Amino acid sequence: MSEDEKLVKEAKKLPLEDRLLHKNWKVRNDANIDLAALCDSITDPKDSRLREFGPLFKKTIADSNAPVQEKALDALIAYLRTADVDAGSYAKEVCDAIVGKCLTCRPKTVEKSQTVFMLWVELEAAEVFLDAMEKAIKNKFAKAVVPAIDVMFQALSEFGAKVVPPKRILKMLPELFDHHDQNVRASSKGLTLELCRWIGKDPVKSILFEKMRDTMKKELEAELVNVTVAARPSRKIRSEQDKEPEQDAVAEIVGPGPPEEFAADIPQEIDEYELVDPVDILSPLEKSGFWDGVKTAKWSQRKDAVSELTKLASIKRIAPGDFTEICRTLKKLITDINIAVAIEAIQAIGNLARGLRNHFSSSSRFLLPVLLV
Repeated sequence: MSEDEKLVKEAKKLPLEDRLLHKNWKVRNDANIDLAALCDSITDPKDSRLREFGPLFKKTIADSNAPVQEKALDALIAYLRTADVDAGSYAKEVCDAIVGKCLTCRPKTVEKSQTVFMLWVELEAAEVFLDAMEKAIKNKFAKAVVPAIDVMFQALSEFGAKVVPPKRILKMLPELFDHHDQNVRASSKGLTLELCRWIGKDPVKSILFEKMRDTMKKELEAELVNVTVAARPSRKIRSEQDKEPEQDAVAEIVGPGPPEEFAADIPQEIDEYELVDPVDILSPLEKSGFWDGVKTAKWSQRKDAVSELTKLASIKRIAPGDFTEICRTLKKLITDINIAVAIEAIQAIGNLARGLRNHFSSSSRFLLPVLLV
């Protein structure tokens, strides 16, 4: 028996955490193999040992030795396949560690890292996953950015837009369109097309096309012709998987229901309003001279003041705020002696209603009687 073999054998007497952080890489390697086997042997996701293992991975996957790092990822994969959603409490630290230490490593390490990310999404930590992806796409090395885009594509493709929020991805894409690396641009184009499958072509074009270079727009337009907006998830989150035995038992009792395939071809309706961030218009309106303008004797100045409000309110989504005084002013201007001012006031109200939606309900009840006269 060699000295290394003796050391590994002797180290097995140590606590697992000590072995995982041992100065000898062969001891660490052996410890990760044992940890993976142990996780595979656990059948209860509430097993107390899993809570002990969770905090260890943020250190083990950052191992400086490449083979040990891969074994650590194997152990993490075994852990995530056994654990339940409670493991999500460790997701942020582990995902950040993978982004920082694994995405520029060997192809096999990158592939295992992507498997880990997918398992976090399965364990309902999609938001944490996307937080990590926001950091990953800012890496100065393109070889780390491409796997991040590709795993977002994979997550969206397999779990769907109800699990992986498309709004988060839409916000990341613009900075990738002008990336210096062509592989990053190609991957971001593929992710954009996948978004179209899930939320429709029009919302994606409306939100993203104005932020793209003309060449990419043309490339996407050409490929959008072949995109079918009828995507269906191929993978379920863990809580849904847990319900399957119950649903199967019920199906055996009550008989088969309508075939799933009928619902599969119905595209998921995504409201474009939910995909964009609300924008504050009250602050710029205050600086525009609106309040002085609507009080002047000159109709042209009153109209210009209201036009500024109409313009500011023409965005897709307005941030909620106190619009009470603005609506009181508009109510008066609806009956302005100058028809051009009145028309502009009505236009402003329409834009506010579209941009605020439910947040405009109280104001709408206040304004409606005057509008119907």
